[in-house]
Amino acid sequence: MSAIPISTSELRIALFSGNYNYVRDGANQALNRLVDSLLRQGAAVRVYSPTVSEPAFPATGDLVSLPSVAFPGRGEYRFPLGLSRAVKRDLAEFAPNVVQVSSPDVSAHRAVSWARKHKLPILGSVHTRFETYFRYYNMAWLEPVIEAILRRFYRRCDALVAPSESMAQVLRDQRMNYDVGMWSRGVDRELFHPGRRDMAWRRAQDIADGEVVVGFFSRLVMEKGLDVFSDAIDELRRHNVAHRVLIVGEGPAHDWLKNRLPDAVFTGFLGGPDLATAVASMDVLFFPSVTETFGNVTLEAMACGLPVVASAATGSESLVDDHVTGRLIRPGAVHQFAEAVRGYIEQPELRAKHGAAGELRSLEFSWDRINQAVADTYLRLIRQKAAGAAR
Repeated sequence: MSAIPISTSELRIALFSGNYNYVRDGANQALNRLVDSLLRQGAAVRVYSPTVSEPAFPATGDLVSLPSVAFPGRGEYRFPLGLSRAVKRDLAEFAPNVVQVSSPDVSAHRAVSWARKHKLPILGSVHTRFETYFRYYNMAWLEPVIEAILRRFYRRCDALVAPSESMAQVLRDQRMNYDVGMWSRGVDRELFHPGRRDMAWRRAQDIADGEVVVGFFSRLVMEKGLDVFSDAIDELRRHNVAHRVLIVGEGPAHDWLKNRLPDAVFTGFLGGPDLATAVASMDVLFFPSVTETFGNVTLEAMACGLPVVASAATGSESLVDDHVTGRLIRPGAVHQFAEAVRGYIEQPELRAKHGAAGELRSLEFSWDRINQAVADTYLRLIRQKAAGAAR
């Protein structure tokens, strides 16, 4: 038997992802940052994920392609089909001492079975609330079924990590696993800070200096709460509350949202410094999504000094302090959302006070410290597995 790793440099991690880099989102960017942190500390990492010819961004580390097909109705996503013989050979040659699965797909199920067969510890990382997605496609009745399938999957893992304490508590309440730790998210302070605010950029978007900008930035999909967002904006318009809407992002619901909010400014996809400039040039973030497990969008807006109006749901609940750094509103409560946004539009002093408090809160999130918590969890699981084998 090989020696038990005592430091991050001795780890050999097989990481399974349903989307490592072919479509950009907060979850896969967090995974790439994790791999970068591990590699810098001398660990060996092998990533297994579906791939495409033109990914959204370069992959960090060694990436092995999993067999996959396009997801029905959402062709930009790939559905992993399992572990091919070539992938199993690659796994055997790599000889990991810990396995991480980051999405509950077919390949991850097979990876868990492979790891259990080889008596390897398994860490499951939870990045989104998959069971809630179906309510946005008129299939809410499926939610308990999906939850049961997820429970079976996550209970086969030795431990889970969640990006917020609120999400960790949901997993405990759902009885997904009895070992649930934290893998939070960080924010790039070199990119996201109030100094990125650019009035010339705003003018280039045809936004007047005196206009209060209500912003939204994320992938444009219905599960981000676009219906609630647009209904609340309609209510502001009916009450003649002066404001301007700025939408940053792209996705399959773009045309739907454009039709609902024809007067909004749509920038399309922005990344890096361009995204940071757009966010810092907003005045308030309105983000009513209930599917987030953490809320990278929320944290980045707070780092730019924006007050945040968000759903009182997983992710945002762990970041936004109600009436201190923003407002937490009952999911789906359109009138209350509109009134909360209206408060920030009409009270610049409150906007500045809560924005400054949010920026101060964002300083607590360091990527290296956060990612080290995952490495420490790997080492703990390996020790526990070895101790169990010895007994």
